[in-house]
Amino acid sequence: MAKAEYRLILKHADEPGYTVDIDCYLSHGGYQVLKKALAMPPDQIIQEVKISGLRGRGGAGFPTGVKWGFINHEKNTKPVYLLCNADESEPGTFKDRQIIYKDPHQLIEGMVISAYANRAHLAYIYIRGEFAKGAEILEKALAEARERNFLGKNILGSGYELEIYVFRGAGAYICGEETGLIESLEGKRAYPRIKPPYFPAVLGLYMCPTIVNNVETLCHVKHIVEMGGAEYARIGTPNNTGTRIWCVSGDVNKPGYYEYPCGAITFGELLYEVCGGIRNGNKLKAVIPGGSSAKVLRADKKYKIPKKKEDGSTEIVEMGLEDIPLDFDTVAATGSMSGSGGIIVMDHTRDMVECLRNIAEFYAHESCGQCTPCREGSLWMKKMLDRICTGGGRPEDSKLLLEVANHIAGRTICAFGEACSWPVQSFVEMFGEEFEAKQRKESSLEILEPLTNRTA
Repeated sequence: MAKAEYRLILKHADEPGYTVDIDCYLSHGGYQVLKKALAMPPDQIIQEVKISGLRGRGGAGFPTGVKWGFINHEKNTKPVYLLCNADESEPGTFKDRQIIYKDPHQLIEGMVISAYANRAHLAYIYIRGEFAKGAEILEKALAEARERNFLGKNILGSGYELEIYVFRGAGAYICGEETGLIESLEGKRAYPRIKPPYFPAVLGLYMCPTIVNNVETLCHVKHIVEMGGAEYARIGTPNNTGTRIWCVSGDVNKPGYYEYPCGAITFGELLYEVCGGIRNGNKLKAVIPGGSSAKVLRADKKYKIPKKKEDGSTEIVEMGLEDIPLDFDTVAATGSMSGSGGIIVMDHTRDMVECLRNIAEFYAHESCGQCTPCREGSLWMKKMLDRICTGGGRPEDSKLLLEVANHIAGRTICAFGEACSWPVQSFVEMFGEEFEAKQRKESSLEILEPLTNRTA
């Protein structure tokens, strides 16, 4: 029997009769936590977020409270901005749009509380261009919040002032990177900035201190303030607190989005109990655990995971893929990452070379072109995979693919270099025999073709 979900963020999202209008939200206790927050000193909210252990749900898993603490409010003389990253462009990820389309006021309430805590008086929701309906829903929800005095001047008589605007992007993957998002928001080409010195909390939007969090992260803030940081930290596991929304796509019987406490469920439980098993009764071959940029994990491989013992020492435990709990640290210990929570499932019928070709084509298209290794290398890898898959593969191509990937990762301004390199590195490492077999087959065909023509 499948484990029951613990729905914190998605508690009301799929309830029959639950709508996106403000009256429905208020009837379910909406904006009550905002009233509590506005009676608290901003620093206390930041401290509660730190105590909660909340880590960013957008990809990197950086501690939210620590990020908020980077702004020195005693010395800062510039305006502070809050940006909600609703670009959600990582393939395999579709959780934030569920919140926007089904419970927009939860996001707005979380944003107002977060902005108040960080002394921001202007905030933006940067939404992916393809989410046209989502932008419309948010605009309506913001107007409703403004009308009820949850936004604007003197919010709920507290003296605090905040305005939130929706900014529609043009559907570029690179705008999911926080400094690329900031450049786009300023009306420029979305070229990510060099860090340091352009850490957003120091030099962000308009060269002012800026906090950038994604949709799911900002929604968690509301619940942290409601229950208190220590109580929130009891959900999940140490250093992996709270719930996460996992998006499951690919070769399973019941793809969808599921919310569980971090570490409370394993890959096997999620895939076989919650998602109804592998499609058509096929055998599990591989999983990408955190969106397409995460390194692929092979189903029949054993992974060495460091585990803390009761006496504080660490032991190495071998685990199969299906036994790995879904949290930040254990998935990272496999060499991959839980990233944006997008779990892509592949069964034994999948051609892994073709799968990688599809991923490489996406990243070659989405490179912003600012850094030479990424601009040139992502296209080279795509062209090599095209050649392998269409009959021109050579025995040395696997080695060459890895060589190009290794010269991109760590040599670019933003993490897009890793995003396009890690799939290549991991697919070739995990499924090298498939690449070699395809290259041998295509190479032999290439040699035989002239002989066939000559005989004819």
